Amino acid sequence: MKRTIIDASQFELNDKVVAIKRVSKTVKGGRTMRFSALVVVGDGNGHVGAGLGKAAEVPEAIRKGKEAAIKNMVAIPMDENNSIPHDFLGEFGSSSVLLKRAPEGTGIIAGGPVRSVVELAGIKNIRTKSLGSNNKTNVVLATIAGLTNLKTPEQVAKNRGKSVEEVVC
Repeated sequence: MKRTIIDASQFELNDKVVAIKRVSKTVKGGRTMRFSALVVVGDGNGHVGAGLGKAAEVPEAIRKGKEAAIKNMVAIPMDENNSIPHDFLGEFGSSSVLLKRAPEGTGIIAGGPVRSVVELAGIKNIRTKSLGSNNKTNVVLATIAGLTNLKTPEQVAKNRGKSVEEVVC
């Protein structure tokens, strides 16, 4: 999977905390509690990223997750009606997310973690179905993997050495 990393300094980013978990580590003196935060950031215009932050305090974990998400931002291709160019199955670990293009007026039909990603990416019309594991981290990463692997008709035509009209028909 080829990712094109984006310089996030030029975008006005929104962020959303998808999950906060309390995690513990057993050490000699007992258990040390920490927090893990899964954060998704996006500009609403075809750029989105996700990150995981861990710290002893919740706000610090969220801040670290946001920084990690900004570092992992990717560009998402969209068509003229703010949907995706074609259907695709994104996979990460044992989670799979089916992404289906939708006509204008459909809206976002998606579950919690997937909805966060597609809203922040700026997609307005899409149908999705989460398959396999429902682990929030894996579902978010499967969604981003699926969106990253989408290709525009222009890219497919260039790879095949044909015109865009030949590919679309």
